[in-house]
Amino acid sequence: MRKADVMYRETLAGQLIEDADGYTFAYSRNYLSSPNAEPISLTMPLTDKPFRSNTLFPFFDGLIPEGWLLDITVENWKINPNDRMSLLLTCCKDCIGAVGIVESKN
Repeated sequence: MRKADVMYRETLAGQLIEDADGYTFAYSRNYLSSPNAEPISLTMPLTDKPFRSNTLFPFFDGLIPEGWLLDITVENWKINPNDRMSLLLTCCKDCIGAVGIVESKN
């Protein structure tokens, strides 16, 4: 099982988990209770119910580089291009936009 903290404007918005059943994203309670809380994506509205999918959610997959930048990432970090969670954790700490992905420490 691998976990990633999903940051929104440098605030912990939730956690993305990859396990044998696929992927789960859930907003943190603290984030949901914040008066400034905004959804990370229109496809993932604010809710206390987790989102589940067999494949990486399109929103997160869209953060991963494509083309020549993906080729450089795969070659330099020796990551299988099909290992979307590793690519997300490696490449998406400081994305363009409000969302960042960092490996969870818990």
